[in-house]
Amino acid sequence: MSEAQTLLLGFLAGATILLGLPLGRLRAPSPSLRQFLNAVAIGVLLFLLWDVLASAWAPLDEALGKVHGHTGGLGPVLGYAILFLLGLLTGLMSLVGYERWLSGRGRPRPHGPGAMSAAELAARRVGVAEWSPARRLALLIAVGIGLHNFGEGLAIGGSAASGEISLATVLVIGFALHNATEGFGIVAPLAAAADRPSWSFLLLMGLIGGGPTVLGTAVGRQFTSEAVSVVFLTLAAGSILYVIVQLLGTAHRAGRRELLYWGLLAGLAGGFLTDMVVTAGGA
Repeated sequence: MSEAQTLLLGFLAGATILLGLPLGRLRAPSPSLRQFLNAVAIGVLLFLLWDVLASAWAPLDEALGKVHGHTGGLGPVLGYAILFLLGLLTGLMSLVGYERWLSGRGRPRPHGPGAMSAAELAARRVGVAEWSPARRLALLIAVGIGLHNFGEGLAIGGSAASGEISLATVLVIGFALHNATEGFGIVAPLAAAADRPSWSFLLLMGLIGGGPTVLGTAVGRQFTSEAVSVVFLTLAAGSILYVIVQLLGTAHRAGRRELLYWGLLAGLAGGFLTDMVVTAGGA
């Protein structure tokens, strides 16, 4: 398979994230619908968290099996364990620090006594720090999903480079279905907050969340590295974990706990059903 054909596969897998993004432009959804959509997004992200952690743990589990079977040493076990924990820590705490930094920048700076001056208004309208909390959360979700999709791209590129064309095709189909649900996960906070984004904002989120699939495909076609895969997967897991906590806080404040549980089940079911496509294909 040529490089252009391989990159096309990565593009097809990543581009379907755009399918779920228009849901963010729902006009004034009812409070119950907003809460349900928020809960479905949590369910999707919980599945992704399980998926990336399971994939990141696999090399460590294999290394432990070799130690048990006396065919390998402790060096790879310690190496993968350090990468796993550092990636998880970095992915989680970097977003905690980034959100704190954004919150600090978003506070108005006094320019003098009395009414707010024109300079203050201009200062508050520039940059990500002035976005609404829902838009900042959507950005963080897109970043976490983008890291996850880079790992998916590595798998597509690696299988295509090794001549496993049928496996690469099945991976693309499965990942494309995954990404369609991930697009909804990005915009769910916007629908929950009745914050209607522009098309340009949605395209930007799609580029951040889906674009790394193509980049990962290009990298995976040149070389494969389990260590690199573990790093990106655990970075994604840490960032997704941060977002889940934020969304759960929003869901608990909204009340109607039964909607939260039904939405969680719907999101988890969607994630596992799309994963079945990849598993059924032998991937």
